[in-house]
Amino acid sequence: MAPFNIAYELLVTRLENFQLETNKAFNFTASPSQPQYFLYKFPEDVDSVIIKVVSDAVYPCSVVSVQDIVCPVYDLDHNVEFNGVYQSMTKQAAITVQRKDFPGEQFFVVFVIKPEDYACGGSVPSSMHGNVNRTWNLQRMKNLQVTIVPSIKKSVYVQAMFFSFLSFLSFYLGSMVVAFVHYIRVQRKASAGRLSPEDGSGLVTSSHPITASTPEGSSYGAIDESSSSGGHQLSSPELKPTAGYDTDSSVEEESDFDTMPEIESDKNVIRTKVFLYLSDLSRKDRRIVSKKYKIYFWNIITIAVFYALPVIQLVITYQTVVNVTGNQDICYYNFLCAHPLGVLSAFNNILSNVGHMLLGFLFLLIVLRRNILHRRAMEMKDIYTLDYGIPKHFGLFYAMGIALMMEGVLSACYHVCPNYSNFQFDTSFMYMIAGLCMLKLYQTRHPDINASAYSAYASFAVVICLAVLGVVFGKNDMWFWVIFSVIHVLASLALSTQIYYMGRFKIDGPDSDLGMFRRAAMVLYTDCIQQCSRPMYMDRMVLLIVGNLVNWSFAIFGLVYRPRDFASYILGIFICNLLLYLAFYIIMKLRSSEKLLPIPLFCIVATAVVWAAALYFFFQNLSSWEETPAESREKNRPCILLGFFDDHDVWHFLSAAALFFSFLVLLTLDDDLDTVRRDKIPVF
Repeated sequence: MAPFNIAYELLVTRLENFQLETNKAFNFTASPSQPQYFLYKFPEDVDSVIIKVVSDAVYPCSVVSVQDIVCPVYDLDHNVEFNGVYQSMTKQAAITVQRKDFPGEQFFVVFVIKPEDYACGGSVPSSMHGNVNRTWNLQRMKNLQVTIVPSIKKSVYVQAMFFSFLSFLSFYLGSMVVAFVHYIRVQRKASAGRLSPEDGSGLVTSSHPITASTPEGSSYGAIDESSSSGGHQLSSPELKPTAGYDTDSSVEEESDFDTMPEIESDKNVIRTKVFLYLSDLSRKDRRIVSKKYKIYFWNIITIAVFYALPVIQLVITYQTVVNVTGNQDICYYNFLCAHPLGVLSAFNNILSNVGHMLLGFLFLLIVLRRNILHRRAMEMKDIYTLDYGIPKHFGLFYAMGIALMMEGVLSACYHVCPNYSNFQFDTSFMYMIAGLCMLKLYQTRHPDINASAYSAYASFAVVICLAVLGVVFGKNDMWFWVIFSVIHVLASLALSTQIYYMGRFKIDGPDSDLGMFRRAAMVLYTDCIQQCSRPMYMDRMVLLIVGNLVNWSFAIFGLVYRPRDFASYILGIFICNLLLYLAFYIIMKLRSSEKLLPIPLFCIVATAVVWAAALYFFFQNLSSWEETPAESREKNRPCILLGFFDDHDVWHFLSAAALFFSFLVLLTLDDDLDTVRRDKIPVF
């Protein structure tokens, strides 16, 4: 790299400290014209070692390489990458080496100082700009310290696996205990003749006689079920359930069984009342509504298969490239706590995702149990529609369980080789989890007007498409952030309008093209200007104003700062909206004189505590693909749990538990309403 010819002298000396020793630090100096390499031999009882290299100076940029004992030794800048395993380095590097990879049970550790700092995130040297500095090469000296320590033994791998599985199997044990206690309580109540209308499973019993029509004296807003096409008398023989009454038939379409009168004026009258009750929004035949929500479950399985297979194939290719080329700058591991197993470079980061899969499957079992108990209760009562409690539709819960399991699978795939290009794999199903939770929360008291599975998943597809575009264009292109922010704000306003008017806002007018604009202006004037001091739906208006302020703040933040981690930026938008809606729901529930039973209250507290602990470990940055690989390694830290798991692995464990408790909150939050008639349950 010198801009002129260099006169030099060649001096040959005997190197006294050529062989490195285990657990003994060795200090030396290297430069571009004076690379260093040393020999290491595996001790008898050591199968794997970690080479730790540190330096006080960030620059000059250097390369650490591990090579087999062959001649020549590749110790020059232009050929150090030709053989063995290598990493670029600023202040810290770590390479795990296994005995099985070196038949001679020994290897060279090579240190090369690069003549420029591009690879480590540095700038162009002054000599490249024409400023001749005859001492530039002498200034690129770097003091290094290398220490080779034994890695963990095979027994630690076994302990880590047992710990991972037993920790989450304890959740299964706890669930069995709760189910057993619930069973004992139900049996005692049954023997005493005091079985409650709802025992955690949607069971309404004879302690509250059910009639087809709304009794006299019900609250304003109740709908006479007998007047609708779905409100047949209970004695009608066609309503007697059969063994397969809830099966999915390909010939049954919603239009054939839709019990909501398809008269626009009727829907407008019902859904735009000031005080809405659950009976107003649960008028459709539950068979059709349940089949509608089951589509969420079947569609997410299809999406998961088609999404996961290419992802698995891609990350296997990434891992193969790393193993074949030896280039450890491709993947952003925490190299101080990356334990290989087989072809995998960081098995611990993959193993720690087992919690998502185990707890996702457990949640599916819990939902299945509730579903079975609910079916049995309905078969016992020989009716399809119950007038008590929140309508029981489990399709979205099943979809949430599958999404949690797939988050574990895709997070494990991402951690096979974490880098900037495949980070979207780790977040795609997080978007879907947050979206499904919001849909489930909305569905609870709006079962007839929730989004269909097709439109919901299409919306998620648009979000994931935007995430991919953000990965490609979101670094420096201002035009992308302008377009995304406009889409974000307009989508927030459109969704707010649909929520505020319960899906009954339509921009239609007279035959003229200006009709729709005239209607929009009229609605804006009457609802937003004339009634600005007192909107018709005050609670909804407060929620939507706060929600829009939050979303507009995100849009402004994105425009101003343009964060490189676009996937996490979108995920932050989803999570903040979910938390805002959940807080609103709980506040409105308490305002309506409803109560929280012990189990949902415990789940809420557990969710808050576990999420707080999880986020603490999440923000312990151990690597960052927003920087160069060498700069990322400066953040690497040793393992903190069992000598096998690092901070990010603990985040995986805790976030799986936190998501599980969050799902249980949604599943049990309204169990207190199982003894309340639907025409007494407010909608918010």
